[in-house]
Amino acid sequence: MQKYVIERDLPGAGRLSTAELNAASKKSREALASMATNVQWVQSYVTDDKIYCVYLAHSEDEIRSHAKAAGLPATRISRVKTILDPINGN
Repeated sequence: MQKYVIERDLPGAGRLSTAELNAASKKSREALASMATNVQWVQSYVTDDKIYCVYLAHSEDEIRSHAKAAGLPATRISRVKTILDPINGN
């Protein structure tokens, strides 16, 4: 499986209530559960007008299928090539 970062354009995302974010999260989890793939949602980051999500999947097509099933935008999908962090000295 590959790691992907999904950029979702969602104007006003940073102003969504906890209930609204939880509803979107639930919809995403339900879509994942209904798919016949091993796509895994790792984490998401909400900014003013976007949500950035980290997923594990075999292909970009799986990510697009999930976005469509969940009714979420997938503005840009980028496969992670390398991970850098201060703990591992990279």
